[in-house]
Amino acid sequence: MNSDSTDNPDGPHAPRPRRRALPEAQEPALPDVDPATNGGEDEEEPQLPDLLEETGAVGEGPLATGHAAIERAVRLAPTSPGVYRMLNANGDVLYVGKAKNVRKRLSNYARAGAPQPARILRMIAATVTVEIVSTTTETEALLLEANLIKQLRPRFNVQLRDDKSFPYILITGDHWAPQILKHRGAQTRPGRYFGPFASAGAVNRTITALQRAFLIRSCTDSFFESRTRPCLLYQIRRCAGPCTREIDFQGYATLVREATDFLSGRSHLVKQELAAEMEKASSELEFERAALYRDRLAALSAIQSQQGINPRTVEEADVFAIHQEGGFSCVEVFFFRTGQNWGNRAYFPRAEKTFTPEEVLGSFLAQFYDDKPPPRIVLLSHEIEESELLANALAIKAGRKVEVSVPKRGEKKELVAHALTNAREALGRKLADTATQSRLLEAMATTLALPQRPKRIEVYDNSHIQGTNAVGAMIVAGPDGFVKNQYRKFNIRSEGLTPGDDYAMMREVLQRRFKRLLNPPEEASGKTIDKASDDDFPQWPDLVIIDGGRGQLNATREIFGALGLSQVSLMAVAKGPDRDAGRETLFMPDREAIKLEPRDPVLYFIQRLRDEAHRFVIGSHRKLRKKDIREAGLQEIPGIGPSRKRALLHHFGTLKEIERASIADLGKVPGVSAESARKIFEYFHPQPG
Repeated sequence: MNSDSTDNPDGPHAPRPRRRALPEAQEPALPDVDPATNGGEDEEEPQLPDLLEETGAVGEGPLATGHAAIERAVRLAPTSPGVYRMLNANGDVLYVGKAKNVRKRLSNYARAGAPQPARILRMIAATVTVEIVSTTTETEALLLEANLIKQLRPRFNVQLRDDKSFPYILITGDHWAPQILKHRGAQTRPGRYFGPFASAGAVNRTITALQRAFLIRSCTDSFFESRTRPCLLYQIRRCAGPCTREIDFQGYATLVREATDFLSGRSHLVKQELAAEMEKASSELEFERAALYRDRLAALSAIQSQQGINPRTVEEADVFAIHQEGGFSCVEVFFFRTGQNWGNRAYFPRAEKTFTPEEVLGSFLAQFYDDKPPPRIVLLSHEIEESELLANALAIKAGRKVEVSVPKRGEKKELVAHALTNAREALGRKLADTATQSRLLEAMATTLALPQRPKRIEVYDNSHIQGTNAVGAMIVAGPDGFVKNQYRKFNIRSEGLTPGDDYAMMREVLQRRFKRLLNPPEEASGKTIDKASDDDFPQWPDLVIIDGGRGQLNATREIFGALGLSQVSLMAVAKGPDRDAGRETLFMPDREAIKLEPRDPVLYFIQRLRDEAHRFVIGSHRKLRKKDIREAGLQEIPGIGPSRKRALLHHFGTLKEIERASIADLGKVPGVSAESARKIFEYFHPQPG
């Protein structure tokens, strides 16, 4: 199922749903209890008697109005499977649910006298409309429910956060000399895909080791076709050199087959073959060839040692373990493919603290596999209510049988126990970090005399080299630390901008950022597009931090004044003498400059925010500059003509290796003097402003 599909959310092979829109009730006044209260917040869950009295369950008030809206929905609801959505007065989706019999399920909500958890009562009190989508089967309803929860992010559902796509290893199949590379996204290119891996770092380490073990090329097809001599990777024995026919077609095909076998789970057989070849070469006194096989065996051993625990009896499985503590939930996921451990990742789904581990895990799984291929076996730490239904849904997606189970003994149980230990430890670290972050935000509000503890902090910085490749950046922090999916970069594009004018660059960045908040983009239907990844996280900052002094602060005040912004607190952070960390000066509007003690935790926190913004903007700047360098080649380096350019390329093989080289290595190239080597190095490694 494609979660981006707007025509048919069930997928290309599912029947098109029949949509029923139910009439809206009169808009009620919402109760004082905040419907968005989430597990882990400071507020306590309201007790049932208090909520009933507050919301007027006896026949008036928002709870009664919500019951009336649901009762109208019941009269028009089908008795077949489907998905229902509860909406508030603003048209926001509060909850998405599925049922085998929609009318029966909604009837449970409509009974005013029935005992309900406080969470359900708050949801009913905020409901004014119910929308229903009918499906043919309950399995289709489960798939549609997961899709809609991920798209709409209703506040009363369990929400999977940080749902990034997983990286894979691809051995291409559209070239006579296949390439090995990291791949994300749709698997449309011909070839063999191996994964998922838990992180890009795990993929990069594995590819590097596979290059050492199997000597498969990693260069692009265009680079491959343009080679007239082997590149540096051939010299350091990380490529067999098929580009210049250092290895014939049959020999390279053997290397590709061995790599494919290893990634397909036949690692023991591959290692046996390499060991036999090493012994054969040694007996024939071909010690150099024997050393090559020895190094390849060592590279394979390195891959498996990095993977940690590897199962003996489980070829392909995902392991899920959930742990709850302090109102938070952590789901730890381990990926096992071809009998190898391909990494793990911790998730912290958004769920109210009244949800049981089984409820959180069940909803999490449906959303997790919404856009991912399931393995043959899914192992769980807790029994979920609809495991059979989930297995059927995953089988439809995979086109084969998928087993969902809670193991009771043996190695599978050990794998789940190991995942549960990791979930417990990850949640412990999360709670410690959250508590520390909360204390720091409280201390910052007190020290800087802010009107309230900031929930969203935005830090701005810009980077350029003599006005070229100018880029601005915004990083975001909140109660849970840095919120990296909210980071933004701004390529400076104002015409007539004086090179190096930091004030003008900051003006452009802030205007673009806050004009977008003041006038958000709209869909054709007129509904505002919410770019937030989490409904609980605000889009407006409470505090804006600028890298600079009083001048940058005043310039920012002018920009905010022109935009009519007054509710956002401002602060500028000026570096200490000689950029000495710990001696920064803080500037705030209409106040004397603030200097904190060097060991003050608040100062250290501000330094972390400033340094993270600097790291992000420098990284963005370097990516932009590298793109220009690759497009321009070596022509723009002063003093580097065609002869020296050829000498450099012949010596290093690629522009990327020239970029990596030290001054001493550059100086070893024939015709390159020490001064030229310095210029080349400084061209690739400038000091940004």
